[in-house]
Amino acid sequence: MTYEIEKPESLGIVPERLDALVTRTQREVDAGLLPSCQMAVAKDGKLAAFHTFGDASNDTRYVMFSSTKAVVAAAVWLLIGDGQLDITLPVAHYIPEFGANGKDAVTVEQVFLHTSGFPRAPLGGPRWLSREERLQAFAGWRLNWEPGSAYEYHPTSAHWVLAELIERLGGRDYRAFIRERILDPLHLERLRLGVPAAEQGDVAEIIHVGDPATPDELEAVLGIRELPLTEVTPEALSGFNDTQTRALGVPGGGGISTAADLALFYQALLHNPGGLWDDAVLRDATGTVRNRLKDWRGTPANRGLGVVIAGDDGQAYLRGGFGKAGSPRRFGHDGAGGQIAWADPDSGVSFAYLTNGMDANVLRQGRRGIAIGSLAGVLTDT
Repeated sequence: MTYEIEKPESLGIVPERLDALVTRTQREVDAGLLPSCQMAVAKDGKLAAFHTFGDASNDTRYVMFSSTKAVVAAAVWLLIGDGQLDITLPVAHYIPEFGANGKDAVTVEQVFLHTSGFPRAPLGGPRWLSREERLQAFAGWRLNWEPGSAYEYHPTSAHWVLAELIERLGGRDYRAFIRERILDPLHLERLRLGVPAAEQGDVAEIIHVGDPATPDELEAVLGIRELPLTEVTPEALSGFNDTQTRALGVPGGGGISTAADLALFYQALLHNPGGLWDDAVLRDATGTVRNRLKDWRGTPANRGLGVVIAGDDGQAYLRGGFGKAGSPRRFGHDGAGGQIAWADPDSGVSFAYLTNGMDANVLRQGRRGIAIGSLAGVLTDT
């Protein structure tokens, strides 16, 4: 697919600043630290830049990992706007099977905000390939804490619940709902959740690179000698090379896209073309901080309804992809491996960065994200 690229200055983007951003995204590929990466900048509903570096091309698509979460959230916003879903109600009101083992009080909003209490609830392949198996897993899940009382990131579990809500209330497979209600109307042909095996030839293979940071390095930067346990392991990330997993479209992290389509998706969230979403729901979801509980680092979550909001507390750079410069109103969702995706209501810019290189050194990955996000945050004089 060929994308139309506008001259940056015609969109109010400073060319020299864009050049600096492009150079920085390319740097670690040139240094042999990443196999490839792709970036895109958009404004006023149009692309201002789209580049791919390394062993890939602009036709290459990437696994978005948790940047997928904003796309799934956007589908649920449609149900809210249609009056079909009340986020203050318990999940069990809509999915009775979910309420077992004391989960009957968990609300839909708490699932969105990662305060629902089942961050590491077991559900992986091959069980997640079957809707019946997924529902059985829901019933078996137990809570780690009283819903709403704590925050811990739910890498995949929460979004399986949101996907089931889409199916129950949307009347069709969650992947079809997202495609028919969002992606097709927005003409985002390269962004998909669930890619059939025959259409996966353009998807970049996940490649692990680098060596982990040492305990001394972690302690110097983070104050801890080892990272908390999580389901986001190298093995789990490699699982997204699997044909069945790509076809499934894991709602918490299995979206596949070009950086261009992802940046244009965020333009749609800024401009709401054709009134696709209820405007009040869209602005509330992307602009209201509903969860300020702190994560394991002591950083406030700053979560809206399915997205992260940069905020003005000086800690936006710790939230993934926002960097140290730019509007506090930026909203988006990062992903494993350093994926970045956000939009800025103040400047009108949206930005996406994708890579297939999973850097084992989380400190280097973090520094890269801060640097790239900072440069992307100051592309205009607004």
